[in-house]
This record gives sequence, C-alpha cells and structure tokens, in this order.
Amino acid sequence: MEFTSTLILAGVILALLWLFRVKNSMKCLLPPGPMALPLIGNLPQIDKHAPFKSILKFSETHGPVMTLYLGWQRTVVLSGYDAVKEALVDQADDFTGRGQLPFLVKATEGYGLGISNGERWRQLRRFTLTTLRDFGMGRKGMEEWIQEESEHLTAHIHSFKASTFDPSFLLSCAVSNVICCMVFGERFTYDDKQFLHLLNIISEILKFGSSPLGQMFNIFPWIMERLPGYQHQVFAQIEEIRAFIKMKIQQHKETLDPSSPRDYIDCFLIRINQESHMETTEFHYNNLVSTVMNLFLAGTETTSSTIRYGLSVLIKYPNIQDQMQQEIDTVVGAARCPNMEDRKSLPFTDAVIHEMQRCLDIVPFSLPHYTLHDVSFRGYTIPKDTVIIPLLHSVLKEEKHWATPWSFNPQHFLDQNGNFKKNPAFLPFSAGKRACVGESLARMELFIFLVSLLQHFKFSCAGGPNSINLIPEYSSFANLPRRYELIASPR
Repeated sequence: MEFTSTLILAGVILALLWLFRVKNSMKCLLPPGPMALPLIGNLPQIDKHAPFKSILKFSETHGPVMTLYLGWQRTVVLSGYDAVKEALVDQADDFTGRGQLPFLVKATEGYGLGISNGERWRQLRRFTLTTLRDFGMGRKGMEEWIQEESEHLTAHIHSFKASTFDPSFLLSCAVSNVICCMVFGERFTYDDKQFLHLLNIISEILKFGSSPLGQMFNIFPWIMERLPGYQHQVFAQIEEIRAFIKMKIQQHKETLDPSSPRDYIDCFLIRINQESHMETTEFHYNNLVSTVMNLFLAGTETTSSTIRYGLSVLIKYPNIQDQMQQEIDTVVGAARCPNMEDRKSLPFTDAVIHEMQRCLDIVPFSLPHYTLHDVSFRGYTIPKDTVIIPLLHSVLKEEKHWATPWSFNPQHFLDQNGNFKKNPAFLPFSAGKRACVGESLARMELFIFLVSLLQHFKFSCAGGPNSINLIPEYSSFANLPRRYELIASPR
C-alpha cells in the first residue's frame, strides 16, 4: 500500500513539473507541433519501429521546424534540406551543441569526442582531425592501407569457392582494420577470435540502439536503469570493449617512443605528458579511452553496413552490377587495385555508390544536437537545453531535390551526358561543425572496397534478385540492412 501511495505521489509531482516546464516553454516562441501528453509527450503517436517516418509525417502538418516532446525531453526537429542547412551551416555556432543521449553518456562515462561540448569538444575534435590526417586520412597513405586490406578481403572471399557465405563479419573486419591501423597501429586477422567477438559486440550495440528498448533507454534512462532487461547485458558488453581499449593503451604506454609516434594512441599519450601540468587540459586518460572507443565503433559498423547493403542492391539489380563491372573493366582492368583517381573515370560506379548511401540513409536522425543557449531561428525562440534533431532522412528523401526519392536511381547523380554531378542535399555524414570526422575515410573505403569486390566477383544469392528485401531490418537511431547469404562467383 505504501509503495502504491508513493508511486501515485511521484506521478503527481512529475505531472506538475511537466506542466511547469510546458508553461515556461510557452513563454518562448517555440515552433509549432502536435499536442503532447504529460510525461510521455508525443511518444504514443510515433512508430517505435521507424520513428523517423512518423516524425516526417508530422512535418507535413506542422512545417519544417517543429516541436515534439519525446517523453520529458523538449525536442525541435528540422526537416528538409533548407532548414537543416540553415541551422547546421548558416547558424553553425548556435547549433554546435551535442545532445547528451543517455545511452552514449553511460557507454562513454561522459567522456570523449562524441558527446562532448564546449572546450572539450574543440580540443578533442581539432586534435583528432589533425592526427588522423597526419596518419593519412583522406591521403595517399590511407589509400594504400585500404588497398592492402581489400586484397586480404578478396583473398578470403575466394576461399569460399563460390559457395554461400554471410559477408557481415568479413566486411566488418576489413573496414575495422583500417581504423585499427590508425588508432592501434595494427590490423587483425579475419579469424582472430577476440577481434571477431568485439565486432559482434559492436553489431549488437548498434542493434540495441536502433531497437524500441534502446529508444526507451534514451527517453527514460532513470527507469530503465532500475528495471531488469537486455540493456544491462549490452552495457556489460561495452565494458569488454573498454577493457580491450585500456589494454591496448597500457601496451602503448610501455613501448612509447615520444620521438616516433606510431598511431593515434601514441599521439594522445604524448599530448597527455606535454599538458600534464595544465589544469584546463582535456588530454587525460578518460578522454583517451572514450575517444578511442568513439573511433573504433563509428569507424566499423556504419561503413561495413553500407557496403553490405550495397552488395544486396547489386544482387537486387543485376543490370546495375553488370554496368558497373563493364565500366570498371574498361578503366581499371583486373591487374591492379583501384585508387581514388579512378573515381573521375568511373562516373556510373560513383553515382551508384552515392545512391547506395542515399537510399540506406544509415543515420536518419543524425546524432542529436543541443542548444547550449537560447537560439533565435526562423522567427522562433528555441530555449537552452532543447534537443535538436536534423532529420537527415527528410533531406535524403526530399522530393524537391530527388526525382524519384523512394526508388534506387543512380541517375540522381548523373547529368544528361553521363557525367557525375553533385547534389547539395546529399548529406549522409550530416553537415556543419559537427559533421562526421571520418567522412573522407568512409568515402575512400566505400569506393575502393566496392570497386575491388566487383573487379573480382559476380554477386548473387540462392533465392535470386526477388528474394532481396532492401527495407532495413532495424530502423531508429540507425537503419541496419538485412543479412543475406551471398554467392561470390570469381570473374
């Protein structure tokens, strides 16, 4: 009886706090939005399996800048290219804040580049971009690493001798090895059990984040922390990744030569030593562990999932696969590895790869932004502590910018003469000061890995093209493509 009374009292207090919060919000000129319920906000009106679709539907009624309540949290959603570009690029300084997603906060213990703001974010982002570029990101050195990894990947696929196989972990290994070379200074073999175990954990983390349970954790973390459930297993798995990273950092400490840094960890450790006397430095152990985890996770699953989706597209549309291979055979041939210079001479191939990214729409919400102060935008006042969602899904599927937004159509990136053409609404990596730090790396990986695979193999599946379903298996924080057993027939 006491518990029931306490629960009712807590509910009344929370409802009063909600009303107080909403009343204060009404003093501001907030963007319009659908009517919200106390405490749970607009959650009952949102499809838990594909929430971005519900939110896009709301924007048809309430406009490209609208207010939603995801549970307790006041959220402003930006829909369409014009609104997203105006906020993230034209008013970049007002929208550089990063939303504190409870799942990411717990996973990183509140440290690292991914969720940081203010001076921490500035110091870590500047250092990370500079260091990754020094180790070849977007340059010739990185291209050679990816080419070498593509040779390992094709050799492993050849070993299946045209029998069926699931490419998921092979692709994760190949992509992850590239970021591992930059961060840890080493690559791992495709049969390394510890490495495969960590890649499986990364896959499970992304699935959890894109599941209804993961959404509930981000909206009601104080409740989910106290309820039994799979979320506790996921965080135990994250601790395994942190333990692996800490082990690698310790190995680096023991073998560090400050005059000859080998990778990102070495450079960070050197910076820690250089600034150990500075109270305001952000170069310390906790930020190192969490930033390395950011890079390891982000540099693995999103790009490998895009390649996996791309192979499904090529099986679904064999005529597109044939046309790409004809172009690749003419320009690159079979004797050498593709390089980034080839992209200029492979307009159709480049267009298909861009269309793969557009259609998959890997992170439909982007990572949420956050107002660190009151912001004036399009005649509205967005209060401090408001989550901002730049709905990238709405940009990549906007009819104003794409002739057939819901169909796979490489012509979106080709002009009348068959030359590649850019589209300003192609924003899979987001835009502005919070755009993905690994964009140039991901672009290079997608091109070299896919072209290399098509050089060597014709892809199909036992069920034929009609058995391939391109609708994602999981849709929320990320769109995760379905897994299929493929056949790679040597060419």
